[in-house]
Amino acid sequence: MDHRAEGKCRDDRAHTAREPGRAGRPQEPRRPGHPGKTTIADGVVEKIAGLAARDVDGVHAMGSGISRTLGAMRDRVPGGGKSVTRGVSAEVGEVQTALDLEIVVEYGVSIADVARSVRENVVNAVERMTGLEVVEVNIAVSDVKLPDEDDDQDDGGDGRNLQ
Repeated sequence: MDHRAEGKCRDDRAHTAREPGRAGRPQEPRRPGHPGKTTIADGVVEKIAGLAARDVDGVHAMGSGISRTLGAMRDRVPGGGKSVTRGVSAEVGEVQTALDLEIVVEYGVSIADVARSVRENVVNAVERMTGLEVVEVNIAVSDVKLPDEDDDQDDGGDGRNLQ
């Protein structure tokens, strides 16, 4: 497709076609440095961020009480699998991204230290793997996992066990 008519191509040499009388001559190769455009889906950044956040000591789970309950039910269904994007939302632009994370921390850890470590780990992983600049990582701590709580218990997000 010839983008010259649409004003999208800056270099006419990239579109030098075989002209009448020049049969058999190959097209000129594309200039180095202009190989095309890469786009990264929001879900890709969400997966990277989710895995990076879960790697931090003190993070028990990702997501709100409701999303964890639904995720636990989905995990029990054959082929349901764990969702690494649970608790992660990304907005991805051409060169930057912003992330919102919802985490559950272990009881007894410093929430400020865990949040700082999560933010650092997520920024490093996303920037290294995607080349995007991470402009912000907002972290919402939705719950604290108490030592005597079962993982299957849901507290409704307000700290009360619903049994």
